[in-house]
Amino acid sequence: MTQPAQEPHVRETLKALYGYVRPHRGAVVLGLLLALAGAAGGLLQPLATKALVDRLSSGGTIAAILLALTVLVLLGTVAEAFGAYVLERTAESVVLAARRSLIGRLLRLRLAAVDRMQPGDLMSRVTSDTTLLRAVSTRAVVNAATGTLTLIAAVVVMAFLDVVLLGVTLVVVAVVAAGAALVMPKIGQAAERAQEAVGEMSTGLERAFGAFRTVKASGAEERETARVEVSARRAWRHGVRGAKWEALLGTADNLAVQLAFLAVLAVGGARVASGDIPVSTLVAFLLYLFYLMEPVYKLVEAATAYQESSAAISRIKEVDLLAVEPSTTRQPARAQPREAVRGPASVRFEDVSFRYAPGLPYIHQQVDFEVPGAGMTAFVGPSGAGKSTLFALLERFYETTGGNILVDGRDIRQWPQAELRSAIGYVEQDAPVLAGTLRENLVFGAPGATDDDVRAVLARTRLDTLVERLPHGMDTLVGHRGSKLSGGERQRVAIARALLRRPRLLLLDEATSQLDAVNELALRDVIAETARETTVLVVAHRLSTVTDADRIVVMDAGRVRAIGTHDQLVKGDGLYAQLAATQLLLPAGRPAG
Repeated sequence: MTQPAQEPHVRETLKALYGYVRPHRGAVVLGLLLALAGAAGGLLQPLATKALVDRLSSGGTIAAILLALTVLVLLGTVAEAFGAYVLERTAESVVLAARRSLIGRLLRLRLAAVDRMQPGDLMSRVTSDTTLLRAVSTRAVVNAATGTLTLIAAVVVMAFLDVVLLGVTLVVVAVVAAGAALVMPKIGQAAERAQEAVGEMSTGLERAFGAFRTVKASGAEERETARVEVSARRAWRHGVRGAKWEALLGTADNLAVQLAFLAVLAVGGARVASGDIPVSTLVAFLLYLFYLMEPVYKLVEAATAYQESSAAISRIKEVDLLAVEPSTTRQPARAQPREAVRGPASVRFEDVSFRYAPGLPYIHQQVDFEVPGAGMTAFVGPSGAGKSTLFALLERFYETTGGNILVDGRDIRQWPQAELRSAIGYVEQDAPVLAGTLRENLVFGAPGATDDDVRAVLARTRLDTLVERLPHGMDTLVGHRGSKLSGGERQRVAIARALLRRPRLLLLDEATSQLDAVNELALRDVIAETARETTVLVVAHRLSTVTDADRIVVMDAGRVRAIGTHDQLVKGDGLYAQLAATQLLLPAGRPAG
């Protein structure tokens, strides 16, 4: 009953797998041909054994046949080893291609898609799931447990046939095992370094997802993709190096059997000549060496690899179904000369409604207001009124459910997304700071900013004294998510980062909530200065932040309740008067200050 449902799944899985392997099909064919050449050497050995038995029966010399067999074994082993390396190297290339594709797509996901997923789960698709492609995209590894049981059974049977020949076999196996023991540490080292690189890749992705809005607002998706790809390529290099040693180790068991064949053939031939064992015993012993159900191993290996990797392929392909933002090849935003900066942007919300998904309550309902340009507009209201979501809609992190948002009289859906975001400076509510140096964080949204630009912004945001205290100045590492900085310092870094973009529209979401009174006063002056030439929108819970605003938009339950100046609203709007009387308390009853 389940077959009809399974067959499409199998077809889709194989189709997806072929899509990964197709660019490397030449290397796969070469690896397969080399593997077949190695197997052919083993298949010809029974025929040579027959010739040897015939020669022994006729009393002829066996030196020439032994020499031919030795050459055949060595050539077959070399071909099989090189074929295994080619296949494993190709598998690593498949993993690299899958990771590059996933990294680029994940960093272009729409915020709504990321909200529905766990960042760790998304990262595991790039790390653990893609790693499983290696096993199924080329030759699978022989199951260890099956190999152990087969070895035990073979040893028991060969001991029954002839203990002397078994001793010869074990000596050869011991010699090969000693060589394998020398290879094992190299494989361990390569695997460890590859895992470290994968860990760095996960850290890079977590770094980006930890500040996902900032990455998008800064137009930094492609640069972050390139940053993570560095670790992906490092993992590939170590994986290929490990594959080289694994290919050598993977043929060690086969080499042991073939060398044992030569040793047993020599010793067994002597014993047959002396009459210690009959020819039939020698032939049977040799056949046991070569026919240990290798085809069965490969079938079991292939089935196991498919079962393990099919789920991983499905998880990887699920990412293709997630909504992404359009890719862009534009150059990163650069700090422009002051005279080249365009004027402040106008903003208008026309009857805007928004909810995160059908069936969920509306965050905004018929929101309507206009900001003509320049000056500061503050948004106040109780927690959950939808203030911060206004900024998310302006940045097009989410699309409106109804109504229109216009910037410079143009619907933002008609703006090229990169152009829209390059005109906006955005300071998030939690002011995320990315792992790296202070300099990297400052120029994150404007990588072309000059040192003079940076120094000017440091002075304006009062970060110059912080830089003087840091052991390596702006090249000091700030820790994971800015853990080595205080909350107020992180907020000032976020503001400086936004100002370096020289935006036409500056969005500040509680940007001074963690500053002390002195620094808040200084930043208020900076914001006031910026508002003379830039449109500044502020979400605030502090009364001190909004009293000097050119206009204040009071929001309640997703609607615009009133618009006016501080003095007008104190007299004309009861909710604002209440909020002002309580110093615009922060959510959850935390007093501002």
